[in-house]
Amino acid sequence: MTLDSTDLFGPVLDRRVVPVLVPMPAPRAYSYAVPEGMAVEPGSIVQVPLGPRFVVGVVWDGEDDGGVDPKKLRAIEKVFDCPPLSPEMRAFLDWVAAYTLTPPGLVARMALRAPAAFDPEPMVEALRLTDMRPERMTTARERVLARASDGLSWTRSGLAHAAGVSSSVIDGLASQGVFETVFMPPPPVVALPDPAFAAPRLEGPQRQAAVDLLAAVEERKFSVSLIDGITGSGKTEVYFEAIAATLRAGRQVLILLPEIALTASFLERFQDRFGAKPAEWHSDLAPRTREKVWRQVTTGQVRVVAGARSALFLPFEELGLIIVDEEHDPAYKQEDRVFYNARDMAVVRGRIGNFPVVLVSATPSVESRVNGEMGRYRPIHLPTRYGDAALPDLGIVDMRRHPPERGGFLSPVLVNHIGKTIGRSQQALLFLNRRGYAPLTLCRVCGHRFQCPDCSSWLVEHRFRGQIQCHHCGYSERTPEACPECGTLDHLVACGPGVERIAEEVERHFPDARTIVLSSDLMGVKRLRLELEAIARGEADIVIGTQLVAKGHNFPNMTLVGIVDADLGLANGDPRAAERTFQLLSQVTGRAGRTGLKSLGLLQTYQPQHPVMQAIVSGDSDAFYQREIHERERAALPPFGRLASIIVSADSRGDAEGHARGLRNAAPRVDGIAILGPAEAPLALIRGRHRFRLLVHGRRNSDMQTFVRAMIAAGPKERGSISVQLDIDPQSFL
Repeated sequence: MTLDSTDLFGPVLDRRVVPVLVPMPAPRAYSYAVPEGMAVEPGSIVQVPLGPRFVVGVVWDGEDDGGVDPKKLRAIEKVFDCPPLSPEMRAFLDWVAAYTLTPPGLVARMALRAPAAFDPEPMVEALRLTDMRPERMTTARERVLARASDGLSWTRSGLAHAAGVSSSVIDGLASQGVFETVFMPPPPVVALPDPAFAAPRLEGPQRQAAVDLLAAVEERKFSVSLIDGITGSGKTEVYFEAIAATLRAGRQVLILLPEIALTASFLERFQDRFGAKPAEWHSDLAPRTREKVWRQVTTGQVRVVAGARSALFLPFEELGLIIVDEEHDPAYKQEDRVFYNARDMAVVRGRIGNFPVVLVSATPSVESRVNGEMGRYRPIHLPTRYGDAALPDLGIVDMRRHPPERGGFLSPVLVNHIGKTIGRSQQALLFLNRRGYAPLTLCRVCGHRFQCPDCSSWLVEHRFRGQIQCHHCGYSERTPEACPECGTLDHLVACGPGVERIAEEVERHFPDARTIVLSSDLMGVKRLRLELEAIARGEADIVIGTQLVAKGHNFPNMTLVGIVDADLGLANGDPRAAERTFQLLSQVTGRAGRTGLKSLGLLQTYQPQHPVMQAIVSGDSDAFYQREIHERERAALPPFGRLASIIVSADSRGDAEGHARGLRNAAPRVDGIAILGPAEAPLALIRGRHRFRLLVHGRRNSDMQTFVRAMIAAGPKERGSISVQLDIDPQSFL
């Protein structure tokens, strides 16, 4: 609908030309004419013509390009009937665009991901009881009248369900005038949470942590608190109290989770505390549900959202608190189109909106740990498990001294403990962060290795599906029976283990055990949730899983955790390899003994003296962090230095390398900033595109954005198939 000058959302702008940010990679907003009688203001969501089509845009801040006759400009087609993006939201989007060196339209598009929600939801047809009574009364009709006698309005299906009758009974009563048709607002996507629904009984360190956190929340100004607590220490219950305080103050809450689609248990815990679930926001929501959530967030009807990283760009009406759970998790980094770290951007959004942000982790990132030590963040430490539950005993299985049987991957030590565990009717978890059956298949006769035709990576065998597949581009083919190089039958051999192969080995050792394999490529989100619920109910003896089993799940009967290949994450040149391995293994072993049962965690390793292994089994995380912080500081790596990654890709290797060298030669000379490369990226070919990487390294106070912007501007222009990808503060080095 078109709004007039008396519309709720603000006065008509004096000027008749306004900048509009459109969802495309343009470097600035475009100028559009405002038709006579249309009211717009900065933040108004509008529909504008762009080329031969119409797109959604946002009226942006700043002056128009001055001197352009509105008659020569295309006009705004329509203003949507929804609240405008707030000044704080627009400032946040501008900040993200400038920091990540992303065209602002692409950033704004992330806040406009539910176009069908821009107009109000239609009213819902309902029925309300009148003074008329039916000519003939039946038992079913009596139940309906009794249920509707409260004077409230009911939908047909809702009243039929509540009264336990068919919809034809309702229709018959309505036809006799017993009900009148009314219209009511659409129902909320979730019920309102009640801060007083079920207040927890916090103990000792948890109570003190909640007091410290509430002090930050009640200041009602920007701050960052870091809750650092061991697995099972009650971190969630503590930050639930901050949520309750924020709700009592009449403000909205955003909870960021790394894998929202897999955390049904979190939603249930929230419901147990507040009497209602939070609204969800993630890529697996049905489009209609996404539209409802977006609309009700903007109007304030939804008070709490639990979502994946994209929820950070929801235009809340009155956001007052952001929780970033598992703040160390790499899933918070988006590496597509707009490269950003949701943890860091959450802090920025809190600073711009002047409200508190809470980071939560049992294994904080080195960056957050340093910020806590330097006073930038308020550290809140939880050193013991909730209810005095004991941490699992941790031990190392030296694979050099206790090797697996021929053709196997499980040490006899681990197999023996699995047998004892399931013999006590308890559960065992085997963790291997590798999907599929085997990471490599080769021919024993000619040595041929199955490689992706479009990527520089081996094809992974998925025996359950009868396929070999590339995990980078998705290419797949049926598992061959003969070698395509020499034609020999029955001489293809799988090299190395994946979770499917471990499941096969477990089946040989424990044929009567109930085994579940948890891997994101084996099932959809709904099936995963059902499997996780089944495990929590004790309907599995042995669970074999990838890293998704490490993400905050609570398995009450889990008393043994075995890490099949603890060395796996250390075998690359990633400067964060040790940190990530420590975090992942600590999180996985933390799945054991969460309800107080005596538990054990075993790490199979060929490097028992590695500092990561020693830190985990000794429980001395402080020593690991101090060593890691010292190494980062010595090498001037984040958070003591800054990095930017530039990936140049093209259809031909020569074009990619030549463009990368041209960028290197065009870089300005700036004291304290150095360029490494260009060199072939570790994954030198993905989806048929050759990749070269430049790594920019600077001091902590270096103006990395200005440097990279100047290098791109002075360097060769993108042409043909050449593409340049910028990543400020990279997390991945592939």
